[in-house]
Amino acid sequence: MKSSRVGVVLASIAIAGTAIAAEVFAPRQLMARTTASQSLETVIPKEFGTWKLVPEISPVKPVDPEAYVQPPDPLSAKVYSQEVARGYTDGAGHIVMLLVAYGPVQNYKLKAHRPEICYTANGFRISDKNSSNFDYSGGSLKITRLIAERESRFEPVTYWMKIGNDISNGVVDNQISRLKYGLRGILPDGALFRVSTIGLPKDALFKLQDQFIKDLLVALPSQERGFFLGSS
Repeated sequence: MKSSRVGVVLASIAIAGTAIAAEVFAPRQLMARTTASQSLETVIPKEFGTWKLVPEISPVKPVDPEAYVQPPDPLSAKVYSQEVARGYTDGAGHIVMLLVAYGPVQNYKLKAHRPEICYTANGFRISDKNSSNFDYSGGSLKITRLIAERESRFEPVTYWMKIGNDISNGVVDNQISRLKYGLRGILPDGALFRVSTIGLPKDALFKLQDQFIKDLLVALPSQERGFFLGSS
């Protein structure tokens, strides 16, 4: 009986300690408020290098992003979220689709833009997912690649995610980044960058994507590249 009472007391202390720790370490500063509020429509050029905007082309987008926000995040509504979805051509008949989604809070709404979720919700099958480092002029970027297929449509996809200032593509990496910021009392913002193509064999399409990403990074204003590349 005595050991039972001791166990109850210890359990109560543990529960109370957890509640106190959750309150003490709860993020209280919204990172988006301390960073420059970029207008992605303005920052991302509509023409650069050999690439020109194709207005009638639009990338695959989440079917219902709001469905993933449970419960709705009261902080995310206080700062405007942005999404840019465009198609570009290189003048040789090749089309590249770009989607950039930004959220002031790295929540389930942004998660809905992950290709594994977004494409699956649109009826695609996902295969050949892998991670690698993408080398560009000035550094290296962690990226994830996969194949999305639906009927006769074959669409290789390259993407990366940014949590706060960290490039963090995997689910575990996302959680580690969020915990790191949370211990500092910061609620990090998040962004997803996705490039996809259709109409060519897989290797040729990924090569085309690589060139597009390199050209885009060169064309971006130098003060805005950190938003796309992170600083970790």
